[in-house]
Amino acid sequence: GVAPSDVSPDEGVVEDLPLIDEKAVEQLTEGLISHYLPDLQRSKSALQELTQNQVVLLETLEQEISKFKDCNSIVDINALFSEAKHYHNKLVNIRNEMMMLHEKTSKLKVSGDKY
Repeated sequence: GVAPSDVSPDEGVVEDLPLIDEKAVEQLTEGLISHYLPDLQRSKSALQELTQNQVVLLETLEQEISKFKDCNSIVDINALFSEAKHYHNKLVNIRNEMMMLHEKTSKLKVSGDKY
């Protein structure tokens, strides 16, 4: 008898190839497309939504960053104001000291005139 190893697994398949019906292939293709298309369309719309969300997120982030930049400039302004206060206080102190010196010198002059 014929040993099973002698029989090629491809035997008979090659002979069947010309019998493949083009109409059947078309229907199979249409079937596959109609099967996968909804999923693909869902994926596409999901991706579009994701992209839109990312755009919105990026815009929001840019707004937040500009807010932080504004905050930094506000901090700078606050620093300027506190510096101005500091120097104003120094000036007030200097003026007070000068007034005191003026008083002292005028007192000295007055007491000096006596003699």
